Amino acid sequence: MALVASSYPFLNIFWTILIFMAWVVWIWIAITVFIDLFRRRDMSGWFKAFWVIFVIVLPFLGVLVYLIAYHDSMAERSENQAQAQQKQFDDYVRQAASSGGAGAAAEIEKAKKLLDDGTITQAEFDALKAKALGQQTA
Repeated sequence: MALVASSYPFLNIFWTILIFMAWVVWIWIAITVFIDLFRRRDMSGWFKAFWVIFVIVLPFLGVLVYLIAYHDSMAERSENQAQAQQKQFDDYVRQAASSGGAGAAAEIEKAKKLLDDGTITQAEFDALKAKALGQQTA
């Protein structure tokens, strides 16, 4: 085991790591091209099939030609998807924040601040708290 490690110079290890990482990056780019290709709505199924075959048969050339030909529209589609996901997340957060006990807690917190400032009395605070919690006041 020690013989193998001593016969493998540092530059060979560095070169192997560099080649491996380049391979990983290329696979990542190819997957990105396939994702973009199948996400497109402006391309027919036959044209998509042509691109898939082209990328599979001539991988490096196919990916490079696709990136050169459609780089602007790829960026546009990615940006549109990111904006749609952000809008969906924002809508979900707004919906979650407006429902449930968050509203009652916020009302009680406002009433407590008013009580601490001396704007309302303890009885008014108790009535506001009961109303926020949905309890009947006597």
